[in-house]
Amino acid sequence: MKRIVTGIGALLASAAPVLAGGIERAPQSLAPLFESGNYLELSFGGVNPDVSGRDLAVYGGAPTGDVAQGYGFFGLAYKHQFNENLSGALIVEQPFGADVLYPTANSPVLGGTRVEVNSTTYTALLRYKFDNNFSVHGGIRGSHADGQLSLRGLGYKGPPPAGVSGYDLDIDGAWGIGWVAGVAYEMPEIAARVSLTYNSPIEHDFDMKESFSGTPIAASGSYEVKTPRSWTLEGQTGIAADTLLFGSIRWVKWSEFRVDNFFFPTQTGAELVEVEDTTTYTIGVGRKFTDNWSGSVSFLYEPSEGDTVSPLAPVNGRKAVTVAAIYTMDNIKITTGINYTKLGNATLGVGPSGNKTEVARMDDSEAWAIAMRIGYSF
Repeated sequence: MKRIVTGIGALLASAAPVLAGGIERAPQSLAPLFESGNYLELSFGGVNPDVSGRDLAVYGGAPTGDVAQGYGFFGLAYKHQFNENLSGALIVEQPFGADVLYPTANSPVLGGTRVEVNSTTYTALLRYKFDNNFSVHGGIRGSHADGQLSLRGLGYKGPPPAGVSGYDLDIDGAWGIGWVAGVAYEMPEIAARVSLTYNSPIEHDFDMKESFSGTPIAASGSYEVKTPRSWTLEGQTGIAADTLLFGSIRWVKWSEFRVDNFFFPTQTGAELVEVEDTTTYTIGVGRKFTDNWSGSVSFLYEPSEGDTVSPLAPVNGRKAVTVAAIYTMDNIKITTGINYTKLGNATLGVGPSGNKTEVARMDDSEAWAIAMRIGYSF
């Protein structure tokens, strides 16, 4: 049962990073911190999304083509048991990212619009376990990120704030610091654990270079970007011999994800990025089949939020299923997961909040992901 518990924790953090709300690609799980003894793991995988739709009929109804680019990801974690009560962990992951490109050969409304965001996060944690089955955990999270953006097409033409076709933004890499804190309760005799973790916002002071139709904007300089805070409630319990029920609820305050600069919003009256808060639900079952093999299936649901979304984040809600196989041999554990996600239909709009102009409709979008996680206990 213990092998199932730890294998599923690894699965949730590796096999389901598929275009979560906003630009989140991984749920920032602290599963390695709950492994037994000393533990080292490596995770990697790839995601192949297909996000497409059509311009609205008033603009001609041309197909947008597939606007979401595939991507790979990796993670590394090391957990050390200092004594019976105190442990620590270092986790490296890529929780935030985006790679959206509207082909110029397709949509005249958004063709040429692109956004690319890259980030790597380093989290240092300590966990203290009390004698009454309660534990507390917390630490510091450092994030390095960069990005670039181009706005093009008829959807961004017209009077301000829509008249921004030709705008480019280049964000140099910068560091930001945040913190993590949480509490957990365990009942080892039935493989049960429930944990609640808070991730603070992380503020980055980026050096931004803005231009319009190729002409640099003189007011470009250092501006702030804040990634959102989140709460994650995770639970699991044995429900029969060699069978585990697990799930999670994750809330992310995307409404505080802001990109402050000179041109947006000071010159247009609109936000460059505007995303609704999201709540994501996961539930699943794990089963041990032999001494070496275990497996699981889990389901994810994230309801759509708001009426329109930004062309820079062209999905609204999702439903997903993940199937995993876990092979254990001595101190080595290999988890392989395959994820299918049905991405929610989305109406794309540009302009200020509450007065957006609808320009396109995305439907029949989906994504496939495959991931592997290799863990070694010692």
